[in-house]
Amino acid sequence: MATGAINVVRGSRSAVKELLHIYNHSESVGLLIDNPEFFNRLAGKFCSNASMRFIVLLWGEKSCLANNETLGVPVFSYKEMVKLGRENRAALIDSLDARKGYRYEVIGSDDIATLVYTSGTTGNPKGVMLSHKNLLHQIENLGVLGPAKAGDRFLSMLPTWHTYERACEYFIFTRGIEQVYTTVRTLKDDLRNYKPDYMISVPLVYETLYSGIQKQISSSPNAIKLIVFSFIRISLAYTELKRIYEGLCLTRNPEEPSHIVSMFDYLWSKTIATILWPLHVLATKFVYKKIRSAIGIQKTAKSGGGSLPTHIEKFYEAIGLEVQNGYGLTETSPCIAGRRPYYNVLGSVGHPIPLTEFKVVDSETGEILPPGSKGIIKVRGPPVMKGYYKNPLATRQALDEDGWLNTGDIGWIAPHHSVGRSRRCGGVIVFEGRAKDTIVLSSGENVEPLEIEEAALRSTLIQQIVVIGQARSTTPWRCHCPKQR
Repeated sequence: MATGAINVVRGSRSAVKELLHIYNHSESVGLLIDNPEFFNRLAGKFCSNASMRFIVLLWGEKSCLANNETLGVPVFSYKEMVKLGRENRAALIDSLDARKGYRYEVIGSDDIATLVYTSGTTGNPKGVMLSHKNLLHQIENLGVLGPAKAGDRFLSMLPTWHTYERACEYFIFTRGIEQVYTTVRTLKDDLRNYKPDYMISVPLVYETLYSGIQKQISSSPNAIKLIVFSFIRISLAYTELKRIYEGLCLTRNPEEPSHIVSMFDYLWSKTIATILWPLHVLATKFVYKKIRSAIGIQKTAKSGGGSLPTHIEKFYEAIGLEVQNGYGLTETSPCIAGRRPYYNVLGSVGHPIPLTEFKVVDSETGEILPPGSKGIIKVRGPPVMKGYYKNPLATRQALDEDGWLNTGDIGWIAPHHSVGRSRRCGGVIVFEGRAKDTIVLSSGENVEPLEIEEAALRSTLIQQIVVIGQARSTTPWRCHCPKQR
């Protein structure tokens, strides 16, 4: 990317057929491989169906490669690439004649930096064209989502090629922040050993940590279990009341409450919260401090890539672990909204990041809907992609002439209130699911599966759930639980 070349990224767990399609569709000229075992898995199809100028092996020995598959294609180890670069650099510095053979070109901000192919669950994956400007916008503006500073430590378990991981990584390194990489297998040990200030992950990880904590509490002696769960119920009530008097309760209602109602709301919530506060402090000192220490996150948990169930968010808030949810797509580099520390509105994905615009439109008419109305989320701004590589039809379907990207997601924008329990929520974005997942009943009513799934997941008996619409008037939807505990 620094030389103006375009990298095309994909995880090593992808099917060989998919990787071959991406390589040829993107018109790539070389292959950067994780290890010899991975290359040997795809070498047969690649070497006979793709044109390669070179192969770079990041880890392992070249002697472990299937040599009969690499005939005629230069193979470089990572160490050889570094050595070659140093030799060429030295030659250019020492020789005026050597420099005459090279022409320097300026990399434009609108030039493509990377191609990231979408999942391809409904056909061949599409190549999202992200420019240097797209990625630089993330580096320059993600700081509004938290006071991270040089010397802080981030822990991440996202794939290194994923857009979410890359944007966070670029931001982290430009701020002098330490990054620790982990996996599902080593997550608990790494949290305990490294004690990160922040963790970047997807909702599933926080759900798993929550389930582990609940399981550990439930397996405790009855007396301890009763005390801990009682403390948690008290703290849930306290934080709920605290959100009311701080004006951080989400609402779709555009009508403001009266000043009298707002004042009464403030006074009763503040009074009861004050009564519960000593018990909450007691629980923090003797229970939550130990839970947070076991989790290992020192400051904030950053969540993105999906919706975090409300009951889990409320639990983390009750024990004093701040969780900040964000929103984005591969097509938007990816982050376009996120919750701020001072406006951490539960149930939302926060305010748009700087220079990014949102609007919600009717799915049928395209008419712009007022705050509080549910519709299709559209976004415009510097993080929005240039389009899909060699796919003008898909680009036209996603991007209109004015630069608005159709996210395909359903959501709404919180209305602005000057008084009341929602006075600090105005303008936050609320994500409610994918438009294509909406189930339309025979009565014409729209059902969002995500809401039902989140409600069901509150049960400790259900670990996974999917709500599916059936083509029958008698069975508008069915609930499948693939795995029960």
